[in-house]
Amino acid sequence: MPAFATRKARTPARPIVERRLHTRHRARTTVYITVPGGCRKLCKAVNLSATGVFIETTNLGLRKGQTVVLSFAINLGAVTKLHRRTAVVAHVSRGGTGLMMESYSARAN
Repeated sequence: MPAFATRKARTPARPIVERRLHTRHRARTTVYITVPGGCRKLCKAVNLSATGVFIETTNLGLRKGQTVVLSFAINLGAVTKLHRRTAVVAHVSRGGTGLMMESYSARAN
């Protein structure tokens, strides 16, 4: 029997609990992120939901809790919608930055 066939599958010590309220979707869109002071950077979105986005970033100097402005387009087939949202940095990792967006309905009130 090959060595790989004798290994036991690893099971997590506790179940993974999803804390997100909205489903994430793969994203292939470019996001302009504007940081305080007006500096604008072009980034790539990895996934997107109604209230959050994860973007690939490198050394932007963002910190958890910092507010930024996002500008991006979503292609809906025959229509492309442009979005501009205020977002708060939820986490920063080696692969990128997770941002929690202000909801559109909250801005309208």
